[in-house]
Amino acid sequence: MGAYTRTNKQKEVERVIESLSRAIAQHLLPPGTRLVEAQIVDSLRANRNHVQAALQRLALNKIVTIEPNRGAHVSQPSAQEAREIFVARRAIEGAVVGSITPELMRKFEQNVSSHMAAEKAATDSTDRRAIVRELSSFHRLLGRISGNRVLADILDNLMVRSSLIVALYQRNDEPTCQHDEHRTILEALKSGENDQAVALMSHHLHHLESELALDGSDEHDIDLRSVLAEI
Repeated sequence: MGAYTRTNKQKEVERVIESLSRAIAQHLLPPGTRLVEAQIVDSLRANRNHVQAALQRLALNKIVTIEPNRGAHVSQPSAQEAREIFVARRAIEGAVVGSITPELMRKFEQNVSSHMAAEKAATDSTDRRAIVRELSSFHRLLGRISGNRVLADILDNLMVRSSLIVALYQRNDEPTCQHDEHRTILEALKSGENDQAVALMSHHLHHLESELALDGSDEHDIDLRSVLAEI
């Protein structure tokens, strides 16, 4: 069988998906944002049919929600969904880390070095978008290093959905994902200590989840009398 070749339509749909996913992951499009087709068409110079196809694909991946008479908007995951995504991330990222050998680390040494320098510069700055972008990119980089395209694709989707969760449930404005924790994971991988790397990643993800306010009701019902009594 010949190699799979993408059509121009597929390339365009994927371009729109990538642009919207990147904007969502970097918190440029917060949960609940309306995604007006005409605006996307103009901004990305895309075909309306391609934009519609892209939104449908994003909806299948739970990144976008499409409702009758309301159109498309960035999804707003519930607290329960947030917990489930972190369960999935621990499984997928554990498999990713467990498959990375010292040989792969050497092969991607320049990529890792460049990323960690960019991550350090971002975390030392006050540019929140840069911080979110670089810290999230670390996890995607590990997916690429693993060489397992299926795991990497699943992880990419989980990372975008995680960005929505952070935007909705993070307890404070400080980045949850820590540069030092990333460094210790890399050190274990370079030494071939995969079990240790898997344990460190699990701890890291538990840490991220613990910094989210997921213990309240998903309904967020407000008792007006109680609120006014506090004033």
